[in-house]
Amino acid sequence: MFRNRPRAFGAFQLKEEIRMAVRLDALDRKILMELQRDGGQSLDEIAREVGSSKTPVWNRIRKLREAGAIRAQTYLLDAGALGFEACFFVLIRTSEHDAGWQARFLAALRGRDEVLEAHRLAGDIDYILKVVVPNARAYDDFYQALIKEVKVHTVTALLSMEELKATTVLPL
Repeated sequence: MFRNRPRAFGAFQLKEEIRMAVRLDALDRKILMELQRDGGQSLDEIAREVGSSKTPVWNRIRKLREAGAIRAQTYLLDAGALGFEACFFVLIRTSEHDAGWQARFLAALRGRDEVLEAHRLAGDIDYILKVVVPNARAYDDFYQALIKEVKVHTVTALLSMEELKATTVLPL
């Protein structure tokens, strides 16, 4: 999961990257909303939904991919249906902030498919991870492996009791 992502999260990129926002018109927004709603739709279906024809829709999708607005086409899976019953939010504080530690930490995260998201934070907590595993024992295995790979000051794991909202749809 994490290994195949095209971009690392910002704190760990070795060189700074300046990204320009892609300029979107109303048709681009409609196309992107349709793709977010169901990326498996045919071009004909998308064109019908956005009120255009197939060729202009295909050309816009191609340009949006080239511009980096569309990173990948993927399917959303149901974690519970596949036996991943536990979602933990892991809060990490570290006393290490040098580039070497950050590189080891990023390598550790990339090597763990359980980590669905990782963010560097402002404030008292340095990092937050979203970790999905079959059960608490699997979380402990993840935790033990992580602390063997990198030194952390404190780790707090919060078990999600119920997912109230989850979406990948950006508000275009």
